[in-house]
Amino acid sequence: MTKQHPKLLRQSVKWIGSAALTAVLLAGCASGSGNNASDAAKNNGANANTSNAANQQNAGNTGKTSLKPVAIDTQPSTVYYEVFVRSFYDSDGDGIGDFKGLTEKLDYLNDGNPDTDEDLGIGGIWLMPINPSPSYHGYDVSDYRNINPDYGTLEDFKTFLDEAHKRGIKVIMDLVVNHSSKEHPWFLDAAKSKDSKYRDWYIWAEDQNLNTGGTSAAGSGSPWHSAGGSHYKGIFWEGMPDLNFDNPEVRQEMKDTGLFWLEQGVDGFRLDAAKHIYEDILTDKGQETTDKNVKWWQEFRESLVGEYPDTYLVGEIWDPSPALIANYLDNALESGFNFALSESIISAAKREKDNNIGFPLKKAYILYSEKSGGKFVDATFLSNHDINRVMTQLEGNTDHAKMAAGLLLTLPGNPFLYYGEEIGMLGAKPDESIREPMQWYAGGKGEGQTTWEPVNFNTGEKGSSVEEQLSDPDSLQSHYRKLIAIRNSVPALQDGTIRDMDSGNDSVTAFLRLNEQQTVLVAHNLTGTEQSIDLSKAGDDYSFKSILKATREGATLNGSKLTIPGYTTLVIE
Repeated sequence: MTKQHPKLLRQSVKWIGSAALTAVLLAGCASGSGNNASDAAKNNGANANTSNAANQQNAGNTGKTSLKPVAIDTQPSTVYYEVFVRSFYDSDGDGIGDFKGLTEKLDYLNDGNPDTDEDLGIGGIWLMPINPSPSYHGYDVSDYRNINPDYGTLEDFKTFLDEAHKRGIKVIMDLVVNHSSKEHPWFLDAAKSKDSKYRDWYIWAEDQNLNTGGTSAAGSGSPWHSAGGSHYKGIFWEGMPDLNFDNPEVRQEMKDTGLFWLEQGVDGFRLDAAKHIYEDILTDKGQETTDKNVKWWQEFRESLVGEYPDTYLVGEIWDPSPALIANYLDNALESGFNFALSESIISAAKREKDNNIGFPLKKAYILYSEKSGGKFVDATFLSNHDINRVMTQLEGNTDHAKMAAGLLLTLPGNPFLYYGEEIGMLGAKPDESIREPMQWYAGGKGEGQTTWEPVNFNTGEKGSSVEEQLSDPDSLQSHYRKLIAIRNSVPALQDGTIRDMDSGNDSVTAFLRLNEQQTVLVAHNLTGTEQSIDLSKAGDDYSFKSILKATREGATLNGSKLTIPGYTTLVIE
């Protein structure tokens, strides 16, 4: 979610270590309350939500124990790429990215040919808002069933979808139903008169005898704003009036809107502000409000999957508690973005210190499996359009960026990459500066380069563009291509579950990935110096004999002793 006004100040990055993350996750677990993708041309896996319900016992976080599960709860997955169309590629020279430009650049993301290795290899695209809007970012929608004219026409969009699907790429779009734009015809009409047919589509304090006090649950101060002598609720800012989901007409309109876009060919939705349908002010927080939110999303899902059973729904549930997120996996959403994990990954990469990521994930997944009946897929990421870019968080250190990518792309779930992350684009708040134009060319100038926003961070430094990095085998972009190719070629990485492992070395993060056909051990040397670990610590049930994949040459496996070069990710079978 984004606020247009006032501009946000630069935010410091809050790091949480292993102990803090584990405490958050375990506390959440203690208080705890599918879609099948078409075959991708590059064997990118699927967004299927069919899996075996877990029947697992916690093996603990100590020593040499038997970690073999009774049942394996898989998470069939693919790699998604978040695109801000405005910033991506411009086909008509107006400086604004558009669908014709994005279509032209699909081969950069996935050319549909499994025999080539120059494309990134992703299997899904998440489109930030594409509807008409008075704002550059589009999170205040003024027409739910049309395309932002800056981006082209509905026909341009359909052509893009067809070309993406030809390459085996799934497409999900941002759907912003918590609120509309205050320039939407519904709200303009509602604000004119209490007799408007749309008056009750919004929440008016005077109409509903509501107190105009309280603090927004979205952190923006007062949720109440004035219009026509009355006060309406808008928890993000005055330009985003909240819709009234107690009104059956609003619920039906949003269900019909979802069906409209599925009919156009999209494969699912990223649901903005998913927990704020009813969580409006701070005092709303609690299980009763969560239950109301979940009930709406269950109703929304049910309205779609009868006709489109493979619809993928991933929600923005900005909360560190897996217990809260688990509620939304109960026949409502397939995925909720894992915000706590992103901080943990970046912390491990930056500090070059293992924080045993696998342990809290395993605990969370047990809870998710119980709530979803085994039908869930984690949604992992490093950064997005609301968070300072990962390369800025890592202070420009390319080795650390490579290790963060290595961790992300070897964990379970659907990993989401933010456009430009693969070339190390920089950016920090305010929001416009983390959504700067994609850097295609050396020096920042060339055909299709977007220019809608002056760049403050990505100013054409040597080696910072796609053009330069594609031809450099040691570039960050080449590293991302290698990691995605590894993920796509190892079944246990594509859809396996996770088991934690104590590597015995604070500089090495290790964990097991396993599905019903394969078990692999993943080891990341987070430092620049050679490190060794003892693979026997994985437990007596596992025996690893060979190095299956490596991001760098020089690793050796002698008996149970694994030696890993600096800043290297290994997959051992």
